[in-house]
Amino acid sequence: MPDTATAESPVQQDQSQVSPPADDRTTAHPVEFPEAPQGTAGTGAGQLDILLDMDIPITVVLGSTQIPVRRLLQLGPGSVLQLGKSVEEPADLFLKDSKFAEAEVVVVDDRFAVRIRQIVGAASAAAAQG
Repeated sequence: MPDTATAESPVQQDQSQVSPPADDRTTAHPVEFPEAPQGTAGTGAGQLDILLDMDIPITVVLGSTQIPVRRLLQLGPGSVLQLGKSVEEPADLFLKDSKFAEAEVVVVDDRFAVRIRQIVGAASAAAAQG
């Protein structure tokens, strides 16, 4: 293997030529952090339990439509808006702006509910939104 000489890169040369700041308030000082106590780095199961008990909002979208503002202003009690989905198509379930499942609408104890048909993967959800 031939001997090769190493040269300082231009960036390193530029840094060595930088003059020190004129004001002491802008200089950096080393900081010492205390060592973390032993035995606290467990599996994190206790921290995960906090997340598992959180309530998160889920939005169920039955369908959508677009109407002119003139028609919107004419809506009142008893007005019907026809949605773009047929009755056989599943409703979409969203966490924030991310679709995570498809479901059918059912009635349970005189309340609307959804029965999940399919959990949508992240790749499928991105393709459906784009």
